[in-house]
Amino acid sequence: MNKKIENAFNKQINAELYSSYLYLAMSAWLESKNFKGMAHWMRAQAGEEQNHARKFYDFIHDRGGRVKLAAIDAPPTDWTSPAAAFKEAYKHECKISAMIHGLVDLAVKEKDHPASNFLQWFVSEQVEEEAHASEIAEKLSLIGDSRGPIFMIDAELGKRGG
Repeated sequence: MNKKIENAFNKQINAELYSSYLYLAMSAWLESKNFKGMAHWMRAQAGEEQNHARKFYDFIHDRGGRVKLAAIDAPPTDWTSPAAAFKEAYKHECKISAMIHGLVDLAVKEKDHPASNFLQWFVSEQVEEEAHASEIAEKLSLIGDSRGPIFMIDAELGKRGG
């Protein structure tokens, strides 16, 4: 496996695991504020991010590379509101999208066609990730401190699968 790609993919594993850790921290905070539906959504998102890390992990091994796990930074543990948490989630997804795009650029530069092909799933996935986080953040921003609508959104987000 191309060493530049291997190193970059190892960094991406760390970023995906940090994402999982961040969403788990958000879930814990939301749960402590009794927003169980939003906490459920964030916990499910944490699981998705772990799956993303595993995809990179498996790809590195499938290509004969070596996975090197690094320490994961501690995420924040408090937010001022559910809207602030989801706004941060959206910003974080934008950051991850930029990282994925950088990986695509690297794969093209290195002429690593398998890596480039592999990354296309992530490019599409990030469009979905950004859209979902943005939609929720915008809804929460629009309703402000209105208690009824915030609990309706909480209930809606509690219906998210796995």
